[in-house]
Amino acid sequence: MIDIGANLSNPTFDNDLAEVLQRAKDAKLQAVIVTGTSVESSKAALALAEQQPNFLYATAGVHPHDADSYNNDIEKQISAMLGNSNIVAVGETGLDFNRNFSTPDNQRHAFEAQIALANHYQKPLFLHERDAFEDFHSIILANKNEQTQAVVHCFTGSKTALKAYLDLGLYIGITGWISDKKRGANLREIIKYAPLDRLMIETDAPYLTPQQAGLKNQLSKKNRNEPWTLPYTAATLAECLGVKTEVLIEKTTENTNNFFNLVS
Repeated sequence: MIDIGANLSNPTFDNDLAEVLQRAKDAKLQAVIVTGTSVESSKAALALAEQQPNFLYATAGVHPHDADSYNNDIEKQISAMLGNSNIVAVGETGLDFNRNFSTPDNQRHAFEAQIALANHYQKPLFLHERDAFEDFHSIILANKNEQTQAVVHCFTGSKTALKAYLDLGLYIGITGWISDKKRGANLREIIKYAPLDRLMIETDAPYLTPQQAGLKNQLSKKNRNEPWTLPYTAATLAECLGVKTEVLIEKTTENTNNFFNLVS
């Protein structure tokens, strides 16, 4: 079982990261991929991966929220990290028009630039899309012939978006959102249209804690999600797909190892 996206460089983990990682191992996680969202967090993610080889891996990229800062210097720093074998994907990158913390034009520019980096280094893309389906889909489509593999992390979109992404050959990342009684209802209904061989699972820790009864009482910090909760998301996703949890875990682990070219 592998968590494809955890924000372990977030300050909330500064004082007890060793315990967080031990709990993940106790929950039978084989690996955790630490998400980079800026130069600083990508460097921090890489440092963590170098401290825990073959258990922690990292991504390097600039989140759409930070796209206004994307320039040649930022690109050079991201590029320098991509030659490191502990960096297994480019991202988190994409488009987020929900609150537009960066302008749409700058988001598009940063996204396209990072697709080019992924193609150059032959690393997969770790993608973010929120309220930006049409532009996001158009950019992916325009780069389809040259593009490396890509996963839409933390998918919460529509049936139309799901089918469009699958048609483009993208993978889909599922978080604890799927267990949220209200917000996750649509996702629980439509995820059956995704084949098991295109799915991966993630926590997006410290965010998106699964909503199963009693789980929050087990958290070491109030409302802070951790990688050890991943089996709860696996169980909910398996139920939605009508497969056994162990089958879901085995297949998503296989998908993840192959997609990110992890050392098993």
